[in-house]
Amino acid sequence: MKNEKITLFLVDDDALFLKSMEIDLLHFANIKVKTFATGELCIENLSLHPDIIVLDYQLNSIEKKAMNGIDTLDKIKLSDPAIIVIMLSSQDKIEVAVNCMHHGAIDYVVKSETAFLRLQKIITGFLEAKRTEKKLNWYMDRM
Repeated sequence: MKNEKITLFLVDDDALFLKSMEIDLLHFANIKVKTFATGELCIENLSLHPDIIVLDYQLNSIEKKAMNGIDTLDKIKLSDPAIIVIMLSSQDKIEVAVNCMHHGAIDYVVKSETAFLRLQKIITGFLEAKRTEKKLNWYMDRM
């Protein structure tokens, strides 16, 4: 069984928050992190086959005509429905979270003092599920 790296995209127009997220997630030895300031750049790079995308809900604080998070999410899911997308927002509104889930996000994290911890837990859960799947496939191949 190979210990393959997973590819994680971080998409946020807040450069400081984006860099902080990247630094916080670099301690995962088996994650390759790519960062993007716009949804458009994320979409252009889907050929890199990300496993997980952490996607900001707004995405237009710098470039007002930039694609928002929901439009980006829709394009991601149209391209590859298997990509895990976690929405991230400063809005602590249940309606926004529910809307993101309806568009295919698996979770919604509010930008707060606990956001990085929540993201770490979600990503750790994904990594554990991936390891379990690989082990199961390894055993099944030998039967």
